[in-house]
Amino acid sequence: MIKQIRPAILMIVLMTLLTGLAYPLAMTGIAGLVFPRQAAGSLVERNGHVIGSELIGQNFAAENYFHGRPSATTDTDPADASKTVPAPYNAQNSGGSNAGPTSKALIDRVKGDAEKLAAENPGAAVPVDLVTTSASGLDPDITPAAASFQVPRVARARKLPEDRVRQLVAENTEGRLLGLLGEPHVNVLKLNMALDSVAGG
Repeated sequence: MIKQIRPAILMIVLMTLLTGLAYPLAMTGIAGLVFPRQAAGSLVERNGHVIGSELIGQNFAAENYFHGRPSATTDTDPADASKTVPAPYNAQNSGGSNAGPTSKALIDRVKGDAEKLAAENPGAAVPVDLVTTSASGLDPDITPAAASFQVPRVARARKLPEDRVRQLVAENTEGRLLGLLGEPHVNVLKLNMALDSVAGG
């Protein structure tokens, strides 16, 4: 019996060392050499301080900033550890709401958000990504349409010409990777940083 068990135990130890230790360390080392910024988390700095990551959204709520997609992430309720409370863009608890299309709470939330946005920019169609959450709840990007929709509000709040704010949106719109993969998108953090660099903020 030992004769049959020994190869199995050796294989478990060997594969654990190879796939659980050597391979991850090798990939981490290669990534650090070839893509050092991305391997470090694609961190964004301003004045020498890290203010976020290109990969994780932030909860911009002020009128003078562009807002990202809604986030359904939660955190532990400080008053009752058995419950959760909404905590937008909580990177420690990535996930969606898991609410289905027949969920009354989801329908009411989307309806309320859409009405609020429609009042903010009357006559303009509300982009779907401004009322729907992503699967991760951490999406850092919005569509160019969602950014353009917010231009009048941001321009009013910043006392800037709308054309100048639209120009910033255009400058911060990234196209498809290699012209083929993905969709055009705008990183909200980068756009808001560009906005802060313009007079009138």
